[in-house]
Amino acid sequence: MKLFSRLYVRVLDLSRHRYAPHYLAGLSFAESSFFPIPPDVMLAPMTLANPGKAWNFATLTTVASVLGGLLGYTIGLFAFELIEPLLKGAGYFPKYLQVREWFTEWGFWAIFLAGFSPIPYKLFTISAGVISMALLPFILASFIGRGARFFMVAGLMAWGGERMEHTLHKYIDRIGWAMVLLIGLVIVGVKLYR
Repeated sequence: MKLFSRLYVRVLDLSRHRYAPHYLAGLSFAESSFFPIPPDVMLAPMTLANPGKAWNFATLTTVASVLGGLLGYTIGLFAFELIEPLLKGAGYFPKYLQVREWFTEWGFWAIFLAGFSPIPYKLFTISAGVISMALLPFILASFIGRGARFFMVAGLMAWGGERMEHTLHKYIDRIGWAMVLLIGLVIVGVKLYR
């Protein structure tokens, strides 16, 4: 099924649009507090389309993501009762409870590791607000964790260049379905581990 390759071509076209950096910033901000699609889907093709701006795109993505994370933190701190039914309705509530446990156990490191976790980052930002995590460590961990992820993605795409774009386009459906399978296995693993 060619679901991911069609989406990839569409995102690659958008990544070459003159307002692409604005879209990337908006997506990065929204994903950290309420939107389900990670910014990597725009960051990678934008970097492939313009490798000379890889670090600019990674910086933009990181800053916008941390600012969006602050919105998520604020939601958790002041308005959790309003979004709790949404988390339950979207099926995110069990993941939210898991993230709260991680905060209790690891604190700062939970946010730091959230940048590489398959669990949506917004659950970490909202949870940090719910438990009133100290703001400075939250911001610092967010910059380090999210920055490491986005700079790694941008660096790999810039390094691979056109060859990486060809390879990615050729294997995007396999990679996409492998990620769906991996996320499913992680969810099953977490449920069995409990």
